[in-house]
Amino acid sequence: MSEGKTDKQILGKKGEDAAAKFLEEKGITILERNYHFEQAEVDIVAYNGKQIIFVEVKTRTNTYFGEPEDAVTLKKKKSLYKVAEAWLYERKMDGAPVRFDIISIVMPPGKEPVIKHFEAAFWHL
Repeated sequence: MSEGKTDKQILGKKGEDAAAKFLEEKGITILERNYHFEQAEVDIVAYNGKQIIFVEVKTRTNTYFGEPEDAVTLKKKKSLYKVAEAWLYERKMDGAPVRFDIISIVMPPGKEPVIKHFEAAFWHL
């Protein structure tokens, strides 16, 4: 186990690594991971040749308490919008076409992960 990290943090990192690999295998370029702005964070910022994609990754070991994607709440969406605006502003890319995706991963111990990619999962409110 990594020093000072909780099981949840370790699982989250494994999920983000799997999501980044999944996107790269689809020909999507990873621009940045774990970008922070104030108290908000986006797991992956990517580019598919047409638009900047802000990706929220949710990873669970099982679905006893629902699907991982169900954990992307209205509050989390608002936080992602704020982070996206900051990321675009810092890079002088205001007005660039963007998309918000969710990658849901269920990683049962000892089994292959199940990855679901929800493209354009939500839009700005």
